[in-house]
Amino acid sequence: MKNVTYTKTGDQGQTSLIGGLRVAKYDDRVEAYGTVDELSAFIGVLHDQEGIADGLKTVLDAIQNKLFTIESHFALDENSDVKKMIPVLTSDDVAFLERKIDMMNAQLPELRSFVIPGGNLKASYAHVCRTVCRRAERQGWRLAAQHPIDTLDLQYLNRLSDYFFVLARFFGFLDKTDENDWKSNG
Repeated sequence: MKNVTYTKTGDQGQTSLIGGLRVAKYDDRVEAYGTVDELSAFIGVLHDQEGIADGLKTVLDAIQNKLFTIESHFALDENSDVKKMIPVLTSDDVAFLERKIDMMNAQLPELRSFVIPGGNLKASYAHVCRTVCRRAERQGWRLAAQHPIDTLDLQYLNRLSDYFFVLARFFGFLDKTDENDWKSNG
C-alpha cells in the first residue's frame, strides 16, 4: 500500500464508504464504524498495560480483528459488489466470547450489587472498553434500523460488552482488589 497520510478528500465534510459512496462525516454509518474503531483503540491501550498475560493479549488481538470486520460491515455501501470480499462473523465468534466469560466467572465471587468502575488501572480500562462497546452496539442498532446490518455483528458487540465487564471484575480478583459496590442508600 502507498503511504498516504492525507488525501484532502474529506475537507468538505464528506468521506467515502467501502465501495466509493460519499456520505457526510456525521452519517450514522460513520458514527457507528468510528465508535467501533474507538473501542479497538481502547482495547489497544488495555492490551499494552503492564501485567497483561500473553494469553489475554492473544484474545484481545482476536477481538480487535473481529471488530475490524464489524467496522467494515458498518462502513460498507450495501449496493457495492465489494460486499462479497468482506469476511463475516459466525456464531462461533460469539461462542468464543461466552467461553471466555464462563471461564472467568467460574473463579469470581457471586455478583451481589452493581459495580462502580475502578479498582485498578486494568479494571478501569476494561470498564472503558465496556462502555464504548455499549455505545457502539447502540449505534449499530440505530444503523440497522436504516441499513441492512447482520444482527450477528450486534450480538457480538453485546456479548463483548459482557466480556469486558467480567474481565474488569477478573482483574480486580487477580489483584485482590475489593470491588466498589454501589451503595444505593448513599
